[in-house]
Amino acid sequence: MDELQVSPPDARGSPGKEQQAAGVGILLQIMMLVLSFVLGHVLRRHRFYYLPEASASLLIGLIVGGLANISNTETNIRTWFNFHEEFFFLFLLPPIIFQSGFSLSPKPFFSNFGAIVTFAILGTFIASIVTGVLVYLGGLMYLMYRLPFLECLMFGALISATDPVTVLSIFQELGTDTNLYALVFGESVLNDAMAISLYRTMSLLQSHASSRQNFLVVVVRFLETFVGSMSSGVGVGFISALLFKYAGLDIDNLQNLECCLFVLFPYFSYMLAEGLGLSGIVSILFTGIVMKHYTYSNLSDNSQRFVSAFFHLISSLAETFVFIYMGFDIAMEQHSWSHVGFIFFSILFIGVARAANVFSCAYLVNMVRPAHRQIPVKHQKALWYSGLRGAMAFALALQSVHDLPEGHGQTIFTATTAIVVLTVLLIGGSTGTMLEALQVVGDGHDGPLGETYDGNSGYMVPSYDGELSSGNRIKMKLKEFGKSTPSFTALDRNYLTPFFTTQSGDEEEEQDEAAPSSRRGGLGRA
Repeated sequence: MDELQVSPPDARGSPGKEQQAAGVGILLQIMMLVLSFVLGHVLRRHRFYYLPEASASLLIGLIVGGLANISNTETNIRTWFNFHEEFFFLFLLPPIIFQSGFSLSPKPFFSNFGAIVTFAILGTFIASIVTGVLVYLGGLMYLMYRLPFLECLMFGALISATDPVTVLSIFQELGTDTNLYALVFGESVLNDAMAISLYRTMSLLQSHASSRQNFLVVVVRFLETFVGSMSSGVGVGFISALLFKYAGLDIDNLQNLECCLFVLFPYFSYMLAEGLGLSGIVSILFTGIVMKHYTYSNLSDNSQRFVSAFFHLISSLAETFVFIYMGFDIAMEQHSWSHVGFIFFSILFIGVARAANVFSCAYLVNMVRPAHRQIPVKHQKALWYSGLRGAMAFALALQSVHDLPEGHGQTIFTATTAIVVLTVLLIGGSTGTMLEALQVVGDGHDGPLGETYDGNSGYMVPSYDGELSSGNRIKMKLKEFGKSTPSFTALDRNYLTPFFTTQSGDEEEEQDEAAPSSRRGGLGRA
């Protein structure tokens, strides 16, 4: 009874302590952000690629989280550092993905769009199934902790999400070939939607769906999600282009309103897709591509400079904060380290599944493509090596703790945590060395002797004389036929650009030719 009489005064005094704890928590976050940016600048200045900025941010979070754990920090301060999936998906991820699309040069992306979709859809499906089956077989052979088959497939789905932040920042720093950049960028962003869809479907099936309906549910659900998300993103982008074209906002006293509206449209696209049960990632990606291509040219010069700097700023803050946030939470969370075999063999199985994904999909793409557009083996090796796991896999693994019973989710979460840390620190740090060893560093224009750059495909066209085989003749005729038919570029130049912007297609083409280097540089940070 005495304890009950004492507790109300403590409860009344708690808001002050909570406010103080919030201030301390936010102060620590700001200090870690400042330290990460300063350390990242020093590393870039000295060209020390063995510790990328994302890896440094993750390490800072791990170290500060470990110190807070040892020092027995108060619980109300710790709550400010808990990794919440909702906060990640709704606030941190949108600016990162939008900047990816907004800074993307469309030519290399869409010239490789068929290959990107193959890697993102078929490749992610292959990787998740192979991982799930190998993990299940490993459990049957007593090599690792045994999980039910559907839970193994859930683990395969969530761990197949590659990270679009770490790899792309390294690629951009080293000036990697534009086609390789486009392949890694497109696959890493679009495969997040596939991984989320597969994870949710497997989770639903684990609850009550029948196995015969599973494959159809996966296929229909993903196509529904991808096409619907892409349509909503493109639709919002076109609406914004028409608004800025006809609203007359590009005058001095309305530039503030112009910038505010432009900043709100991407978030509207993301939330619209999420509200409709679609993928906000895919939606805001295509909104970024469309808004850069059409809406951006309808802004005044001052507004163009502001929105470019603004989105680059918030995406950089979000990227850095994601890895700090993740590192701190990894150090503070309770982990199930009793199943070390599960972690070790999972890493091996993920490497095997990534190889099955990349090399099988590249083989299929090269079967369809003509000889001069085939994906080189060195690009395939770079794709395989660049399959880092990051915040997306971590967030889905954290969600699995709530979705799976009997501590199975905790085992998956611990394994995912170890995989994220190892891939970001070890593979991320050695990516630069790998790129130089494979000789894929460059802007895609300086090719081997006797090759020229094909602007339509982006890949090198071998210049050779001599007779063509019958198969090559057919492929060359198909290529000539494809050039003679109305292409998307012609449609864009003749109809879309004049309709959605204040300039003609010829003016835009002249601008593209006048500043090719800035466009290539704008492949951008994700």
